[in-house]
Amino acid sequence: MQGDSSKRSRSILLDCGNGTLHALARHRVDWEAIDVVLITHYHGDHVGDLVALLAAWRFQGRTRPLTLLGPSDFRDFLEALASVHGPWVSEPGFPLQVVALGPNGSWSDAQDSLRVESFPTPHTDVSICVRLSGSWGTLGYTGDTGPSDSVAGFLTGCDVLLAECALTDPPRFEGHLTPASLVSLAAQARPSLLVVTHVYPPTEPHLIVEEVGRRWGGRVEAAHDGMTLTISPGDVDVDRPARGE
Repeated sequence: MQGDSSKRSRSILLDCGNGTLHALARHRVDWEAIDVVLITHYHGDHVGDLVALLAAWRFQGRTRPLTLLGPSDFRDFLEALASVHGPWVSEPGFPLQVVALGPNGSWSDAQDSLRVESFPTPHTDVSICVRLSGSWGTLGYTGDTGPSDSVAGFLTGCDVLLAECALTDPPRFEGHLTPASLVSLAAQARPSLLVVTHVYPPTEPHLIVEEVGRRWGGRVEAAHDGMTLTISPGDVDVDRPARGE
């Protein structure tokens, strides 16, 4: 994400499920330049590659600082990982700042080019959604969440809303969104662009997008590996790479 031209850009990774490290390399993302990793909760599809990333940076001889942002008990979680994998998890050999955002927290980088705010979601006891903002605009990310007017209120007015839609209607269980509840969220939050992610198989993301688009009426896209969003005040440009690139 690019802030003011007078300030250094920041690279932030939102969650890191299994396979993230290889996917970053496959899509030619400069994973060594990541400054911030944000974890919304501790299910494997959101945190499974955190240890792999820390190990890769350690083996590469990283020297640049890294900030880890997470839920209220994030430090306890990292200590638990260290008890299994070794003390290097919390002391990887490069400057590491650990910030427990909690359910209503905030963090800004030293250049004040990136601000992160958090809010609780009805998914786990500690799960959070986040708003990222800067001079470039605002991005909201639901993490995993069940239906919630409070979450919708927190995410209102984002240029881009990256939202999960794991289930179909009627939902088989609680704790996730369906097309119907995603339409309700979008209608309240009113993003300039809604990007749908975390769609469970066998449902195809494009089918969810078609249904949500018909019922909501706003601009909606399916998340795609390698997709690039360029956010600027009042505008969002989407680059859709061909599958397999």
